[in-house]
Amino acid sequence: MAVFYDAIDDRISGFINQQKIFFVATAAADGRVNLSPKGYESLRVLGPNRIVWLNLSGSGNETAAHLLVVNRMTLMFCSFEGPPNILRLYGTATAVHPRDDSWSELLGNFGEVAGARQIFDMKVESAQTSCGYGVPLFGFQGERDALVKHARKKGPERLQESWVTQNRYSIDGLDTGIVESDD
Repeated sequence: MAVFYDAIDDRISGFINQQKIFFVATAAADGRVNLSPKGYESLRVLGPNRIVWLNLSGSGNETAAHLLVVNRMTLMFCSFEGPPNILRLYGTATAVHPRDDSWSELLGNFGEVAGARQIFDMKVESAQTSCGYGVPLFGFQGERDALVKHARKKGPERLQESWVTQNRYSIDGLDTGIVESDD
């Protein structure tokens, strides 16, 4: 049976901190719904209603584009080890870019990571747990290092070039905000 909470309590925070993967879902008013898996040690609980997660450079930038249009976000965590559980966090979020004033402060929660592109700052409006009985058991073998190695090999200058050429627009043609506007 699903149970809703107004905030992230210690039990929920403990569950989040144990997970090796989470899923993020966003959608603009039109176009595709984006659902992406995220790993690494890229998420932090900063309070009972605040989550931040570090987004690394990749092939797309859908989350940032969607948040500029409709700033709602859902994060989902599944227990793949131990007792079954599914946790969903519902709220609104904004993208913080390296050019933004709060970047350095928020990045301090993670340390320097090659390929860091945005930090998503989420205001959690509600949390929901459900049974998770249908989620299979999996064992964690380790993080893949390909994304960080790729970012290190490219270097900061070529990464920023790829933000302009590959990450400036979503697959539906929406601006992602990765390139500062001339307005």
